[in-house]
Amino acid sequence: MKKLLVVLAFVSLISGCKNKTSENSENGSRRLATMLDNYWQERMQLFPTEATSNGDNRYNDRLTITISESFRDSLGKWYKKYLDDLSKIDSSSLDKNDFTSYRLLKYEMQMGLEGLKYPTHYLPMNQFWSFTLDMPQLGSGSGNQPFKTVKDYDNWLKRLSVFPSWADTAIYDMRKGIAAGWVLPRALVVKMLPQLQDVIVTNDTASIFYGPIKTMPDSFPAADKQRLTAAYKQAVENIVNPTYAKLHEFFEKEYLPKARATSGLKDIPNGADYYKYCIRYWTTTDLSPDSIYSIGQREVARIEGEMNKVKDETGFKGDLHAFFKYLGEDKKFFPFTTNKQVIDSFWGIKKQEDPQLKKLFNNTPKTQFTIRQTEAFRAASASAEYNQGSEDGSRPGIFYVPILDPKKFNCVGMTTLFLHEAIPGHHYQISLQQENKNLPAFRKFIWYGAYGEGWAHYCETLGKDLGVYNDPYQYFGHLSDGIHRAIRLVVDIGLHYKGMSREDAIKYMMDHELISEREATTEIERYMAIPGQALSYKIGQMAISAERKTYTEQLGAKFNIASFHDEVLKDGCVPLEILHEKMAEWAKKQ
Repeated sequence: MKKLLVVLAFVSLISGCKNKTSENSENGSRRLATMLDNYWQERMQLFPTEATSNGDNRYNDRLTITISESFRDSLGKWYKKYLDDLSKIDSSSLDKNDFTSYRLLKYEMQMGLEGLKYPTHYLPMNQFWSFTLDMPQLGSGSGNQPFKTVKDYDNWLKRLSVFPSWADTAIYDMRKGIAAGWVLPRALVVKMLPQLQDVIVTNDTASIFYGPIKTMPDSFPAADKQRLTAAYKQAVENIVNPTYAKLHEFFEKEYLPKARATSGLKDIPNGADYYKYCIRYWTTTDLSPDSIYSIGQREVARIEGEMNKVKDETGFKGDLHAFFKYLGEDKKFFPFTTNKQVIDSFWGIKKQEDPQLKKLFNNTPKTQFTIRQTEAFRAASASAEYNQGSEDGSRPGIFYVPILDPKKFNCVGMTTLFLHEAIPGHHYQISLQQENKNLPAFRKFIWYGAYGEGWAHYCETLGKDLGVYNDPYQYFGHLSDGIHRAIRLVVDIGLHYKGMSREDAIKYMMDHELISEREATTEIERYMAIPGQALSYKIGQMAISAERKTYTEQLGAKFNIASFHDEVLKDGCVPLEILHEKMAEWAKKQ
């Protein structure tokens, strides 16, 4: 009897411990869920244009001047607050999904806080990513900003009214940047001048900002139509034109003479340290600049070997450079005469791959998809890109294609471009992430370049599985994109860490891939403008491809490619270390 009582007491003790552990876990999960919700709600108010991009329309009338020093100070305190709050949660009590959320928020706050050490607000604009390029898209009537109701139209007018203050802050910051030695390369400033000038029009109704009036719903009351038409004309005349003219004059007369002749971050104060931060930010790894440079050189050599094999298979007589010239000049690779033909050809690629997609993916997005030509005002400096749809499905995912002249649009790289930017690349990954009801809001919209761009670049390798690389020239286009991403590792590190000049980087790119001098110049200047971003593609793709190779060999007949893809995508964007961990757990369950 005594022995039985001891056993019962022990069982009761164990049961109590289990109940307490379960209670702690529930408390920790509830506290984390509340924290994550508060974080997201606060973030949407701090970054209202980000909210608009995400389809959250509560703050469409607001514009935060995120480049102001006061905002940066507040942001730093905000990051520290959440780091302090996270430290009070027992992470060991969280389930797998909550623990991932915990890790991601902590990672975000730490990286954000570290980034504030560098005066990036001294460089608030460039020719590739700039709020002055975002504004016309938002105000065009066909971008993220909705124009469906009278309130929508008034919201935009309120948001636009803050733009002159944003521009004044940008000029203030850039003057401080000039004094501190944080200035843009001259080559980039030269490209910004026509971008700013092209937005300024003499006829108000010709402005891209007048676009919403041209598509105003017929259902609007006549009085509102009249009022809004007059208000939008006045906005173009009194806000848009003067603000862009002021920025243009500043860049032309004051900033350009102070712009630097050098190309990379190593040539500005503390630039080398900032570049190492950029590497960690974009690759989510601790890879050194030298190791990335070596990876790039090896990949360039490997892919060149593959390109030579395809060249020989086509029966072409001549070396690889002669083949580049042939692909870049022969009329059969320039079959288009109209912009519509280019867009229709991309739709044709989608139709070709559609029957095979279900073999590679069990889960596909509900978000609608469309293809559009890039707006004329930014096409000259733009690359093809994907613009995410809204979480509620009211706005489709958009694949933007810049077409300066359809007769000069080369068809060789179209298939791999579509796989990357559209389907199954960015459209699948981003849409499935946003549609995932198991993720807290902040994880639905989080972005890590190594994962997101790595996934899209990995999707380029799926062309044979999807039956779209049967044409050797399209497969060569895939290899061209592959070597392009490998070249990025060499030239990005070269520009910002090893002292490579803009001109040497352009030459290196043209020596190793099928690309015109104009295209190569645009690419190299992009890397000069956004250091480290170009590293994310190849580093991420190699990581995902390595996971597939490992588990294809390890699991043998148990390996299922659709299940593998579902697992890669199911938790949304994560740093590569977390991806590696979760794929190992997935493999154990197979």
